[in-house]
Amino acid sequence: MLEETTLFLNESATTSQPSIIHSDIARYTLITIYTVVFIGGTIGAIAMSFLLVKMNTLSVTTAAIVNLVVLHSLFLLTVPFRLYYYINQKWIFGFAFCKAVSAMMHIHMYLTLLFYIITLIIRWLIFFQWKDKVEFYRKLHAVAASATVWIVAIVFVLPVFIARYGKSGEYGNTTCFTFQQELKKPSVKALNYIIIAVVTAITCVFLGLQVFIFLKVVKKLPGSVWSHQEFWAQIKSLMFISVIIICFLPYHLFRIYYIQHIEEKQSATYNDICLSITAISCLDLLSFVISGNRFFKQKIIMLRDKLACC
Repeated sequence: MLEETTLFLNESATTSQPSIIHSDIARYTLITIYTVVFIGGTIGAIAMSFLLVKMNTLSVTTAAIVNLVVLHSLFLLTVPFRLYYYINQKWIFGFAFCKAVSAMMHIHMYLTLLFYIITLIIRWLIFFQWKDKVEFYRKLHAVAASATVWIVAIVFVLPVFIARYGKSGEYGNTTCFTFQQELKKPSVKALNYIIIAVVTAITCVFLGLQVFIFLKVVKKLPGSVWSHQEFWAQIKSLMFISVIIICFLPYHLFRIYYIQHIEEKQSATYNDICLSITAISCLDLLSFVISGNRFFKQKIIMLRDKLACC
């Protein structure tokens, strides 16, 4: 049985001795997803790194993207270990490292969401002309702000995750991502529900606001909107929200069902697959690079013209 947990979002089952992956279909699905994530995420991180050299280093948005590249890169370093386990169905890297790899999954998800929120808020401040630009006064300020986020995540949060992992049950040394007992605790259940509610609310509010802005831009622009830079800027903002909806929201919504059916092996498998889908957010950098390419824009315009003629 494939399961994943953290102090904040922990997997649970009632059995004290977890089985290894019980479904070949689920295993192959997970292997496929993580392989695509590793290849696409690595290409995207490298491509975006070259583009960042040309960007304004004082911009808060640039700082958020830089942190996103670092975050994805750190997470991608753990993906080969997951692939090894799913392929061989045996964990050989030690229990402590298993907990660290498991925790990184959730740290990656929520820090990615945080950087998305920061980027979208800045874009909206500029759009509504509340701010002409949002920048740090010095590069040192950008470094300090980024360091603060990483210190909280790596120095404080990660050690707590590792220290509290696997305290509610007995787990085998050759299995990983099978911490199942935490959701027996009422406090952990309550925390899960709170996080689900917060993520869902943020997604709905941000989607509604972005759709409003998008329609306002389309209505304001004369002629074909496809030729205007402002239209493409809103497309990029919509892409951030699309990643949240496609990658993060299904996992949180399914957890409502999973928390109430933690004894079912099938629900645990679906939960694992939903969790793996959150890793697809690593492909965002590649999509941003492609969408900002002039050739890509020209092809989109040509496709739109052909569809209009039909």
